[in-house]
Amino acid sequence: MTDPSRKRILKDGSMGSGPVLYWMSRDQRVQDNWALLASQEAALETGRPLEVCFTLADSFLEAPLRAYDFMLKGLEKVAEELNTLRIPFNFLLGDPVQNLSRLVREKDISLIVCDFDPLKIKRKWKDSLSERISIPFHEVDAHNIVPCWLASDKQEYAAYTFRPKIRRKLDHFLTDFPGMTPQRQDPPPGSEKLPLRETLDRIRCDRKAGPVKWIEPGSGAALDKLRDFIRNRLQGYSARRNDPGLNWLSDLSPYLHFGHICAQRVAMEILRSSSPSENQEAFLEELIVRKELADNFCFYNSLYDSVSGYPAWARKTLKEHRNDQRQFQYSFLELEEGRTHDPLWNAGQKEMVHRGKMHSWMRMYWAKKILEWTSCPEEAHSTALRLNDRYELDGRDPNGYTGIAWSLGGVHDRAWPDRPIFGKIRYMNFNGAKRKFNVQRYLDYSENLEQSVDL
Repeated sequence: MTDPSRKRILKDGSMGSGPVLYWMSRDQRVQDNWALLASQEAALETGRPLEVCFTLADSFLEAPLRAYDFMLKGLEKVAEELNTLRIPFNFLLGDPVQNLSRLVREKDISLIVCDFDPLKIKRKWKDSLSERISIPFHEVDAHNIVPCWLASDKQEYAAYTFRPKIRRKLDHFLTDFPGMTPQRQDPPPGSEKLPLRETLDRIRCDRKAGPVKWIEPGSGAALDKLRDFIRNRLQGYSARRNDPGLNWLSDLSPYLHFGHICAQRVAMEILRSSSPSENQEAFLEELIVRKELADNFCFYNSLYDSVSGYPAWARKTLKEHRNDQRQFQYSFLELEEGRTHDPLWNAGQKEMVHRGKMHSWMRMYWAKKILEWTSCPEEAHSTALRLNDRYELDGRDPNGYTGIAWSLGGVHDRAWPDRPIFGKIRYMNFNGAKRKFNVQRYLDYSENLEQSVDL
């Protein structure tokens, strides 16, 4: 049974006579999905059927074709799996609030359950839908191991303030998932099929960043990727993860972003592995503490996507150095095309453009150099966000917003010795990278990447 503390009531009301509806959004999977499980439990308890709905906005925070392609191919697999469980899947393109309001009326929906998302646009959709409906509306955090609102009741200052809070709650929430129960009635014919090609043609999106070829969407592929990581790269992860030339990473971030796999499943499989504790702890620090800290930042700070969301000390120090002379300044196009004087930065940009994923250490270096090479913090922030969200498969994600705010604005960090341009923001440079890892190996790796998109 789903732990009731994973759920929040967004709206009370009188139940309709029709199906229970799970509004799938952030967590695009059938198994290991607490929100879907809670929806089925409500349906079984009230003797009503269960249906699932996915509402696809025809534009979303400048998401590119690359992201839509990956997501829709994953949703195809979701539709097929739901069909085997005889659960109807409603796929609606257009304004989510209007589509859901209409579906509630047409089917006399009895209850809506949605998954949790801290981003402003998703919360606005939920608020608007609440105003238009009179039925109960519940939210279940199926993305975080510890529900975001329970992990902490405020914006945390840093990982060291958040870590003990979440660790105290992990044992309670790291529980096994029950399986989904097939329904008795058959879904409508064709509900397992998505008009993928037609949908991609109709979406108003940035088509400069096209689909990537190295990663297969879907929950099955995500589990395969996890097993491959545990078998081949979890061993030695603690020592090797910060060397971009080795690429000793899990490559799970696109799957986690689209909800093809959940962090709880990943954590449980890591803990069941035979890898030494230092490797498990290094990985789980990133998967749990850092990832859920990012949700905390976006949930409690509505300015997470701008300079105004930086802590006061960081805004002050950046203001003091606002007019410092920049030795190098690059236009957006020069940055996008990786035409700077720094071969390491160019290599990171190339990896992101062609692969849709940049090494996690390089993302920090990459963002900090944008601060150094643009006219002001506001331009740096908007440039980093635009490039990240155009090319990264996991763009438009709390991890991305928080990572940029950390790199440029000291979020979850401390003040460092004062220096030009950066003020007291942590500084990174090419020579420091050379001392840390084999830079040439990473340059060679980036140079040999197969180009998978036409720019």
